[in-house]
Amino acid sequence: MKIHTLIILAIAFAGCSSPGPTIQTGEDAEISFDGLHRVDNARFRSAWANPEIDFSLYSKVIPGGAEFQFRPVDRTSRSMRARSSNSVFWISDANQARLVEETTEIFAEELANSTRFEITDTKGDDVIIIRGVIHDIVSTVPPERIGRGEIFLSSVGEATIVIEVIDSMSNKVIFRGAERRAAQRTGGQAIRANSVTTWAEVRRLMRQWASTMREGLDSVPVES
Repeated sequence: MKIHTLIILAIAFAGCSSPGPTIQTGEDAEISFDGLHRVDNARFRSAWANPEIDFSLYSKVIPGGAEFQFRPVDRTSRSMRARSSNSVFWISDANQARLVEETTEIFAEELANSTRFEITDTKGDDVIIIRGVIHDIVSTVPPERIGRGEIFLSSVGEATIVIEVIDSMSNKVIFRGAERRAAQRTGGQAIRANSVTTWAEVRRLMRQWASTMREGLDSVPVES
């Protein structure tokens, strides 16, 4: 067992923090339903890993795709007053499709840019599968202007992401990171909500998550 390798992976997938990420071990370790151990001090609010795995043995990755789940929201409200008091809003089918397309493209770009892992479509002892779920996706941008004047928002929406790393031969999850985050500018600065700014913030959030994933892969050392 190479604990240092696992810690490097946890740091990379979860991002740098102080103190550094550590994996819970021993009798008091918090263990998930599928046997993964909690990683403390990770940037992901929840991070879990298998402490028995030597991640340096892997050199190839199969893109496992992603699922997208949107929170059910009524398309219209009964009155302008009711609509103006809403905190989340309906996302049109066209915008849902655009989010899926652009997010898929961003994650594919980042994965293709990995300097450590080769993309493959064949399972093997040195192959991992990466899959993701982005769920409870909500928009905080009204689909149309309410009243007069411009709309300024500190966040244009939010979602929860779950990224799993799977051993391709056993199909067992060996790492999981999850968190909920808003699509907003650093510091939560209010922005003028329109089509251009809204999509820019959504792409920024997805790029951050995708970059974290790729940087995590690139930080895994080769087999020694």
